Amino acid sequence: MAEQSANSADDRLARLAAPAVTEAEATPPRHPRGGVAARIFSGPLPWLLPAVGALALFYLYPIFEAVRLAFTDARLFDTETQLSMRSINSMVGSSTLGVILRNTLTYTVASVVGQIALGLAIALLVVRAERARLRGTLVLRTIVLAAWVIPAIANGIIWQLLFSEAPFGAINSALRMAGVAPVAWLSDPGNAMTSAVIATIWQGTAYSMILLYAALKTIDPALYEAAAIDNARPWERFWFITLPHLRAALVVNAILILIMTLNMFDTILALTGGGPGRATEILSLYAYGTVFQNFELGRGAALSMLLLVISLSLTVVLIALLPRERRG
Repeated sequence: MAEQSANSADDRLARLAAPAVTEAEATPPRHPRGGVAARIFSGPLPWLLPAVGALALFYLYPIFEAVRLAFTDARLFDTETQLSMRSINSMVGSSTLGVILRNTLTYTVASVVGQIALGLAIALLVVRAERARLRGTLVLRTIVLAAWVIPAIANGIIWQLLFSEAPFGAINSALRMAGVAPVAWLSDPGNAMTSAVIATIWQGTAYSMILLYAALKTIDPALYEAAAIDNARPWERFWFITLPHLRAALVVNAILILIMTLNMFDTILALTGGGPGRATEILSLYAYGTVFQNFELGRGAALSMLLLVISLSLTVVLIALLPRERRG
C-alpha cells in the first residue's frame, strides 16, 4: 500500500511538472475548405488583383493590340482588316528606315550623354555649394526645374523662336550684335540635329540633376575627408569616390532617360517637324507620321513594335552594367 501511494504521488508530481497542453494545440490543424484555392485567396492576392488588372488593361492590352495590328493591313479609317505581312514587309523593305534609324541613334546617344553629363555637373555644383553654405543653390535648382515642367511641345516652340533665322531670332540677334555671322540653325541639315539635341538636353537635364543629386547626398562625407587628408586631388576624389558610388544611379538614370528620349517626338515635331528633309526625323516621329499623316495603322504598329524591341534590348544591356547587388 505504501508503495502504491508513493507511485501515485510520483505520477501526480509528473503531471504537474509537464507543460500544459491547450485545446488549440491538442486539436490537429484543419485544412480550410476549398484546398489550394482557398489558401491562395486568403492571402494578399485578392488585394493585388485590382492593381494587376489595371496594369494589364492600360499596359499589356495596348501592346497586344499593337502586335495584332502589326500583322494586318489596317488603315486608320478602315472598318475591315485582314491578316497580312504587308505592313512588316513594307517597313523592312523601306529605304527610309535606314536613315530614320541613323537619326534615332545620333539623337538618342547625344541627348542621353548630354543630359547625364550636364545633370551630374549641376548636381555636383549644388552639393558643393551646399557644403560651403553658399547662397543661391535654391535659385539654381528652381531655374533648372523650370525647364522640366514645361510641356515638350512648348519646349519645341520656345527653341524654335530662339533658333529662328528671322531678324527676331534671339540667338542669331545676339550673334549679330557680337559681330558673328548668323547660323542656319534649323534650315541646315547639319545644324538641325544639333538644335534638336540642344533643346532636348535643356529640358531633360533637370531629371538627371534630381536623381544624381539625391545619390550624391548618400555618399559619406568622411570618405572625402579621408581623401583630403591623403592629399588626393579633386579629379582623384571624383574618379575613385564619386563615380563608383554613383554607378547604380547613373545606370538607372541612363535607362530612364533612354526610354524617354526614344519615345520623344513632340519637341522635334514643334521644332523642325523632322526636317529639313528627314534630317531630324527619328523613329517615334516616323511612326507618328505614318499613322496620323499617312493613315497606315498597321505599318505604324510595326514601327512601334520595332521601337519597343530597341528600347527593351538597350535596357537589358544597361541593366547588365548594374552592380550585382542592385540587380533583380
